[in-house]
Formats: sequence, structure tokens, C-alpha cells
Amino acid sequence: MSENPGKPNINEAGKSKSNDSEQDLEDAVEGSDEAVQKTIKSVSPSTQRVQRPHSSPPRFVTVEELLETAKGVTNMALAHEIVVNGDFRIKPVELPEDSLEKRVKEIVHKAFWDCLSVQLSEEPPTYDHAIKLVGEIKETLLSFLLPGHTRLRNQITEVLDLDLIKQEAENGALDISKLAEFIIGMMGTLCAPARDEEVRKLKDIKEIVPLFRAIFSVLDLMKVDMANFAVTSIRPHLMQQSVDYERKKFQQLLEKQPNSLDFVTQWLEEAADDLMNQKYKNALPAGGGAAGSGDGPMPNPVAVQNYAYLKLLKWDHLQRPFPETVLMDQARFQELQLQLEQLTILGAVLLVTFSMAAPGISSQADFAEKLKMIVKVLLTDTHLPSFHLKDALTTIGEKVCLEVSSCLALCGLTAFSTEKEAVLKGQIQSVASPDDPIRRIMDSRILIFLEGYLASGHQKPLPTVPGGLGPVQKELEEVAIKFVRLVNYNKMVFSPYYDAILS
Repeated sequence: MSENPGKPNINEAGKSKSNDSEQDLEDAVEGSDEAVQKTIKSVSPSTQRVQRPHSSPPRFVTVEELLETAKGVTNMALAHEIVVNGDFRIKPVELPEDSLEKRVKEIVHKAFWDCLSVQLSEEPPTYDHAIKLVGEIKETLLSFLLPGHTRLRNQITEVLDLDLIKQEAENGALDISKLAEFIIGMMGTLCAPARDEEVRKLKDIKEIVPLFRAIFSVLDLMKVDMANFAVTSIRPHLMQQSVDYERKKFQQLLEKQPNSLDFVTQWLEEAADDLMNQKYKNALPAGGGAAGSGDGPMPNPVAVQNYAYLKLLKWDHLQRPFPETVLMDQARFQELQLQLEQLTILGAVLLVTFSMAAPGISSQADFAEKLKMIVKVLLTDTHLPSFHLKDALTTIGEKVCLEVSSCLALCGLTAFSTEKEAVLKGQIQSVASPDDPIRRIMDSRILIFLEGYLASGHQKPLPTVPGGLGPVQKELEEVAIKFVRLVNYNKMVFSPYYDAILS
């Protein structure tokens, strides 16, 4: 039973689900903590700038409980990453240069391979270490096989029979080179095409110790390839299991830390208040069913949730902690927020330019696309701390005027006067201010479009792009698709908590 009866307990509702799928997913993410440590660190909010609200009484926890909770969060984050991130890949562990861990690893490995070299150099040679290595290689090769690979399994088991190899070693009849040749051939059969070159290079190594060392290096890469293949194969089947798994893990976290919904509650309450009071109506679009005053009826819970997700695209990540249920996607929401800011500036610059240029220019698709690409390139580094928007817009203004003048000349139209160029450059530079009327209009229309896209779900027809956003329609729809996918998955996992809070 939950330690906080005021919080929704979702485990009870999900007990009818199959436990096998959850256990499979639990096994898939167990032991993979290191793969997402950096992800968790990158999305964790600053704890130095804000004080956590205490809607629930503080509770002391033991170190064991803390470690168990951290492990649960890590596994939940990994399962979430596999499902949400289509580009998710497991990468080989690379220790930092000059780190103590790397130096210790190199020393231990060198000692091992030196010992192997000494054993093989004896008269007669000692094969204890070599046979152990062959055993490890055998197990690794067998782990790559699928259930239907009966012939390959029999070959590996027969050729790499450790008992037989030990007898050959005792009788002085062991041919290590022949075993290595078989191992390399089997690796070439089982490896991904991307590893063919690494396997081919193994054939050029003639000395036994360097050869075994290189074989293990390539086998480590093949293990990573196999893990990524498994992730790709099971991803389509993980969606529902991942929803249940994440909800189960979050419920366990909530039972250990009853205040784990404080920021979510604050986030949803603010969204409901904003809708009821029509607050920030010029900065954010109001969801359907919103009341016009604080004395009106409570907004539709779906409208409140949609509005709350839109608020995440305007979040102050430095000053405010992110809601707990979307914390694992904070980096993605930040990326979307940055992309939308770039689209807002891009759209405002194009709108100003086409409004001042001759109608014949703005109707030329090639010129409009070329101008858009120029501005996009100059806004590429928006995410960098060293980027200065005013300086970039000054450069953009110069470049835009040159391109417009060139196009006017090619079309045989009247060239821009000096005064008109100065006005256009000034209006483009004004876009640097968040209070610029053109920028505010573009910002508002973009959010209105996203709100409509979110409300429409997968129904046709999709909302039309508001006026002035035509030149950036393609980019805007790409962002909208990413945004809606994130939101819909988050709703599938956490909507019972949201409904309980809003009720």
C-alpha cells in the first residue's frame, strides 16, 4: 500500500496485466545502469537555484533505500530511452584518457598478456591460460547464435571442445594456430557487415598473443553490435510493456518518495489557472474548453494537459525545476524549444522580407527556399553560449538585402533604394527582441498550430498552417510530429496521475 494515500496508486489498476512482459523488460534493462547515467545527469534540474516545495512531509531514508531507488530510476530511464529514442544505440565503454581506471585496466591487461606470452614461450609450452581464453571465446560465439543455428552450434562445440583441447595440450599435439583460424572464420560468419574489415585484419596477425588480444577486441565490438540488433528487433514490441514498466517503477518511486509529484501538481495547477483566467493569452494559445474567468467552470482536463505540455515549450530551465513525470524527456523538450525559437526568428525574418519585397519575388519558390536556407545556416549556432542574436541578425540583414537586390535585378524589377534597405535591416534587427510585434505574432501562431496538432491526434485532416508560416511549414510539421509523439507517450504512462491530480 502506498505510503501517501493522497497520491494515486496505479499498481492496483495494472495487476491484471501479464507479469511476463514486465519481467522481460526488467531483465532487458537490469545491469545496464552505465548506459544512461549521462542521460540522467543531463536532464536533472539545477538544485542550487530553487527550493523544493514541501507539500508532503519529509521522510528519512536509508542509504540502501536511496541506492535501490536510484537503480529503479536508472532502469526506468533506460527502458524509456529505448522506446522513445529511435536512434538509441549502445556504445562501447571508453574510459577517459589518463584516468586511474584506464591505467589500472591497462596494467592488469598487460600483466595477463605477458603471463600468456611467458607460458607459450616455455619448453614445452604451457596452455593453461590459452585454454581458458578459448573457453571464453567459445561461450561468446555461442551467445551470438539464434535458436535455429544448429549447424553452427555443433561446429563450435565440436571444434572448441575444451576436454579434447586439454588432452591435445598434454600430449603436445595442440595446434593453437589452427584453433585461431577456425575462430576467425566463425567470427566472419557471425559478424555484422561493418566488422568484416576488422575480422579480415585478424588473418594478417601471425603471433599468437597479439592475435588473441585482437580477437577479444573484435569480439567486444560484436557484442555491442548484437546488443543493438536486439534493441532494434524488440523495440516495436516494447511500447505497451514499457508503458506498464515505467508506470510500475514510478509508482515504486512514489511510495518511497511521496513528494515525487510536487512539481507535477504545481505545473498542472498553473495550467488550469492560466486557462481559467485566460492568462498569457497573447503568449500561449488557450486550450479548448477554457473558461473566461476564474469563476467559470473548470476547464476540460484534456485541455489542461495539452496546455500544460505547451507550457513546457516556454520553460525557464535555469530557474524552474522540470515536472517529475517529464524529467526523462527534459533534454528533448529543450531541443524542441530551441528549434521553435529558431523557427520563430526564421519565420519573422522571412515575413518581414517578403512583406517589403516586390510580390513577384515572394512568389518565386526557388528564391524563397534559397533565402530560407541562408537564414537557417546563420542561425545554426543558436544553442551555443557564444552566440549573439543581434550580431547574427545584423549579418542576416546584410545578406538578405544582397540576395533581394540580386533577385530584383534578375527579374528586371526596380532595385531597393538605400532608405528601403535601411528599413528592412532595421526590422530584421528588431526581431532580436522577444517583444518585437512580428516575432510575437509568429510565436503565437506557431503555438496555436501546435495546440491544434496536439488536439487533433491522428485524425484527418490535420490543422492548416496559420498565415505567415508557409515558408517554414515543413520544419514546423517536423517539430510538431516529434512534440506530439513525446506528449502521447507521456500521457499513456502518466495520465492516471494527471487525472487524479486534476480531479
